[in-house]
Amino acid sequence: MTPKNTRAYLWQPISDLSEDLKRHQQPDLASLAAIWKEQSQRLKGSAAMARFNERLQREWAIETGIIEGLYSVDRGITQVLIERGFEASLIPHGTTDRPVSEILPILKDQEATLEGLFDFVAQRRPLSTSYIKELHHQLTRNQQTTDGIDTLGRAVQIKLVKGDWKLQPNNPTRPDGAVHEYCPPEHVAAEMDNLIGLYSQQDQTGVAPEISAAWLHHRFTQIHPFQDGNGRVARALASLVFLKAGWFPLVINRDIREEYIDALEAADAGDLMPLVSLVSRVQKTAFVRALSLSDDALRHIEPLDQVIAKAAEKVRRRKFSELQDMANAAVTLSAVLEELTQVRLREVCERLGTQLRAIDVRYTCRVDRSDANNSHWFKQQIVAIAKQLDYYADTGTHRAWVRLRIHEERETDIVLAFHGLGTQFLGVMAVSAFLEYRDRTEARQTRVDGPHQLCSEIFHFSHREPDTDVKDRFYHWLDKTVLVGLDMWQRQL
Repeated sequence: MTPKNTRAYLWQPISDLSEDLKRHQQPDLASLAAIWKEQSQRLKGSAAMARFNERLQREWAIETGIIEGLYSVDRGITQVLIERGFEASLIPHGTTDRPVSEILPILKDQEATLEGLFDFVAQRRPLSTSYIKELHHQLTRNQQTTDGIDTLGRAVQIKLVKGDWKLQPNNPTRPDGAVHEYCPPEHVAAEMDNLIGLYSQQDQTGVAPEISAAWLHHRFTQIHPFQDGNGRVARALASLVFLKAGWFPLVINRDIREEYIDALEAADAGDLMPLVSLVSRVQKTAFVRALSLSDDALRHIEPLDQVIAKAAEKVRRRKFSELQDMANAAVTLSAVLEELTQVRLREVCERLGTQLRAIDVRYTCRVDRSDANNSHWFKQQIVAIAKQLDYYADTGTHRAWVRLRIHEERETDIVLAFHGLGTQFLGVMAVSAFLEYRDRTEARQTRVDGPHQLCSEIFHFSHREPDTDVKDRFYHWLDKTVLVGLDMWQRQL
């Protein structure tokens, strides 16, 4: 048992980024960002892009409060609100833990805050302590109280001070009795001035957005300058960094809450990289979703001549040597990864096959790789997995697969699928993974169970990335994915 008043974290003044982190950049994220910068011009002003941004903003507005425990909203209703907007009629009784009349104004305040961030960036305003106070006031406009402790040590609700620095310590006590210490009230103003100064220097020297956003988020939470609402403001500030770069708001949803908290605690201990990796992954997911916006969604009904002209332009672009070079480079790199996958799966197959044959000689496993005659296999499964992961699988530019087939009482396929990403090929390739079971029925027919998704994120790479960087990232992703597949297989035995 932790002794009373033990410090889980002892406050210390914020520090700048190390020189190594100032120069650090994630090549795969930078590559995706560069491709998105080009692609976003095609989507600019389209109804599809506006719709995409609206949905992302609503998701941000909902999840930023859920993360803090302000309220809870059922997952199904969350999706309805993301799709259709914040209306009381869309929230049935019993799907939240607080009255709709209390939750709805908070959601709208949070949505308005994010809209304000877009305006802030458009106006090219410099970040200041006064603007951070504005953010807090907007986020908490309809939040009247917060948790507090009275003189007898009892938990009570106290009036929330909005848009101004805290006057009392707000150090939380963990379940084990240890105290996490934030900046004392008397040092808040000086620390916030220091935060703005250090961030401005980073902004001027071109620190990568994912590094700067993670740093700003963490150092702000170290200070914890407001009585309540600091987490929401921190995510708004990180989002501001990304929006200035032309990227997307930082959506930390309930599914990654524990990882998010762990990353912040690692940053408290001096390691910012887990938080950098987390915010980078969230941005990559947003880029992949945006690059997958359908051409059909970009137009309503266009005049015939415009449709024909657009088709002709696509044909011309296909003939351009630059596009061909881009596709050739991406496909060549994909072939390298396919070979690595085949080698790795053969290693797994050899070890697994030895164990299976010792039980029954009829139990076998083998590794297959696609060729020109069968590369179309699994197209339906690839599309199904792409829908689950919310991106567009382009099997026209390139398609290939590598399969580990395990045969015992039933047949199991673990498939790694390689293909293009996005409705218009921009040099980005994807690798997805799924598992299927095949059983023979009494009528001697084959019943298929699947595909079952094996990866929460696709692996993606572009023609602009160095081969060695891609291969290093791929080895890690591949091993983790194959392990998930084998574990899923053994659980059903």
